[in-house]
Amino acid sequence: MTVAPLLEIRDLSVHFNLPRLTPFGMRRILHAVDGVDLSVKEGECLGIVGESGCGKSTTALTVMGLQEPSSGQILYRGQPLSGPGAPGRKERARIAQMVFQDPYASLNPRQTIGSTLLSQLALHGIARGSEASDRVADMLVRVGLSPDHAKRYPHEFSGGQRQRIGIARALMLDPEILVLDEPVSALDVSIQAQIINLLMDLQETLNLSYIMISHDLSVVEHVSDRVAVMYFGRVVELGHWHAIFSRPTHPYTRHLIGSVPNAEAVLGRSRGVPDPVAIPEGRRFAPDISVRPEAGASREASSLVEIGPDHFVRLADSISSPKAKR
Repeated sequence: MTVAPLLEIRDLSVHFNLPRLTPFGMRRILHAVDGVDLSVKEGECLGIVGESGCGKSTTALTVMGLQEPSSGQILYRGQPLSGPGAPGRKERARIAQMVFQDPYASLNPRQTIGSTLLSQLALHGIARGSEASDRVADMLVRVGLSPDHAKRYPHEFSGGQRQRIGIARALMLDPEILVLDEPVSALDVSIQAQIINLLMDLQETLNLSYIMISHDLSVVEHVSDRVAVMYFGRVVELGHWHAIFSRPTHPYTRHLIGSVPNAEAVLGRSRGVPDPVAIPEGRRFAPDISVRPEAGASREASSLVEIGPDHFVRLADSISSPKAKR
């Protein structure tokens, strides 16, 4: 029996109009997300990986309603999250919450931690007075902090503690989905494992579903049930984490995994990857990524093809590649 997904992304596209380089120059469009299909089941962690500019964070912001899609649908339990009849912003906030990359920038420096967490409950009419204070204290304990920390300000905490506060704030409304946008990349390596273990414990005890956005493949491999590999706005490979890391099929997936020892190749844009604003026509990827497809070739737009149990790959990009010009 097939279990219906908790969250489903169907043919999602997000395009941005960019300024012309000259007054009479050609119109430029950035295809940040280009026909993405993904789903998240209850209690599952879906990891989304790729280099900077591949569209993973834009996908996350669109799921949260912080970015309007150009086309496509996002469904929660089969019902649309945008458009006529969709839930309002308050109701949507109780479905999905986000944990941001920078735990300090995402907190109001003029508010105590208690005020930050209490405001969530008051805004949504969940609890007030002593009941709300008790919920704040319980949540701080749940994320590994003390109830006394509610009286302090963000600058009085370490980076790891601030991220615990960010997680507590995201959980105050009892959401079913957490979108984790690089949740440990701004933390010391010694603290990263603590936050990852906390997230895994919370997922199990609260039956949470995660969308994990990260460039750190070791984190994604450790936390995710399934992994989607994005390249220039498209998902080029999708499958169980073990299949992706042990049997990468798409040439870009192999390149990405092979780049792990080279920190610059994972943290930023690898040398030889073309400008995302000027993606050449034809196949978007060649086994040698420094080779650009020949001009005049038609744009490939094949869907993902299943090559194994719950393992999908965009074959149009991986079967062959144009020859380099001499």
